[in-house]
Amino acid sequence: MAAVRALLPLLCTALLLPLPYRAAAQEEEDGVLVLRANSFEQALAEHRYLLVEFYAPWCGHCKALAPEYAKAAAKLKAEGSEIRLAKVDATEESELAQQFGVRGYPTIKFFKNGDKAAPKEYTAGREAEDIVSWLRKRTGPAAASLTDVAAAEALVDSSEVVVIGFFKDSASEAAKEFLQAAEAVDDIPFGISSSADVFTKYQISKDSVILFKKFDEGQNNFEGDLTKDNLLNFIKSNSLPLVIEFTEQTAPKIFGGEIKTHILLFLPKSVSDYQGKLDNFKSAAGDFKGKILFIFIDSDHSDNQRILEFFGLKKEECPAVRLITLEEEMTKYKPESDELTADKIKEFCNKFLAGKIKPHLMSQDLPEDWDKHPVKVLVGKNFEEVAFDENKNVFVEFYAPWCGHCKQLAPIWDKLGETYRDHENIVIAKMDSTANEVEAVKIHSFPTLKFFPAGSGRNVIDYNGERTLEGFKKFLESGGQDGAAADDDLEDLEMDEETELEEGDEDEQKLQKDEL
Repeated sequence: MAAVRALLPLLCTALLLPLPYRAAAQEEEDGVLVLRANSFEQALAEHRYLLVEFYAPWCGHCKALAPEYAKAAAKLKAEGSEIRLAKVDATEESELAQQFGVRGYPTIKFFKNGDKAAPKEYTAGREAEDIVSWLRKRTGPAAASLTDVAAAEALVDSSEVVVIGFFKDSASEAAKEFLQAAEAVDDIPFGISSSADVFTKYQISKDSVILFKKFDEGQNNFEGDLTKDNLLNFIKSNSLPLVIEFTEQTAPKIFGGEIKTHILLFLPKSVSDYQGKLDNFKSAAGDFKGKILFIFIDSDHSDNQRILEFFGLKKEECPAVRLITLEEEMTKYKPESDELTADKIKEFCNKFLAGKIKPHLMSQDLPEDWDKHPVKVLVGKNFEEVAFDENKNVFVEFYAPWCGHCKQLAPIWDKLGETYRDHENIVIAKMDSTANEVEAVKIHSFPTLKFFPAGSGRNVIDYNGERTLEGFKKFLESGGQDGAAADDDLEDLEMDEETELEEGDEDEQKLQKDEL
């Protein structure tokens, strides 16, 4: 009766609302609520747990997520869960997107008890199983209590990876450390059991932790001092396959994991000895578990062409191997040998870990006419010589051929080149940063404009002024002062660049907003 009384105000409110409002609140597609500005509040009021995807209809990653998102919604509904999944077209409902700080697509936020002040950002994988596991962690205990064998078997069968703690005393210090580890992991279901039958089923005689998985060895038994940190390291080392394919769904696991050194095998699935090469790669992977993540990419797949471009590879050059570190600055490495045997791959990885491999910097060939036009063309091979010429003031645009804002800037930059074509010490230049890399400058967004003043100091000044011919001229005539970015402005500058990119053309939006 109390529950009915609690619902009366909502029912009365619904009856008083205009019909379109109520219709919008009930709209669904494939079991996923479709929310708009006029139905968002009602959805929050009606559903204690609400996961909301803010998407754009043109976004490739949103399209890839859609079937998995619907599958997760169906699974939860079949279980009778009070968790609901919803979506908002952020291109149509821009005020909602702005309200919740949506800057890329898809952005997924979890609302609990109607609280709009601080929704939790969804950070796990993009497969239905990942979504369901993450939501269960957010709405239930960190580890499910497994009181009998059936419960344990059901948990092990429920996901690709499951962690179970076997503790005779569930209040022991070891069990507490286990539960703290369970709290810290979003995307893997945990269980805990003190049942003698469960111990017998899994042939356990003492307190233990087992990671069950549906790939590679099938399970891993934890060994050592049972602490939260040791458990987290154990899970990190064993929860991903020895070799994982890069796809829309696996990307969050790959980039969101703790292992920041990745070796990539660009392997077309159409190649005749595909399985043999993949087996060699997998054979090498075991020696570097927890240190280097082994990833293979189907180089024939159209969705992966931008990744090949990023590494300076062409389809005809594959199969090929590259290594990258994803720390503050991304650094790429290339093996000396093109052989793809397990021994050669191991040798390359061991040399990298020993610090014996130099970074691989991409460079196009130097065009014969690179200095014959008002805007000089820089590539990796001539950058140092031109940009750090002690007798020249060099203003460089770092661009990407696909970037809409770079295309808009091009005619202005050409006019700037004409203006200073015959100047004795000012050089206007440009470099395609998708095909050329230099150690002295790291580029994070396009276009990036940097000034290299004459002198022996190898100084670099970031430009943060107006992108107009007059703005550029003032900057150059002031010796790089009028329009220069202050040190504490550099982070804001990068954010501004990203914001501008979000307003660009559709292709550019797809690249920037589909960022993994």
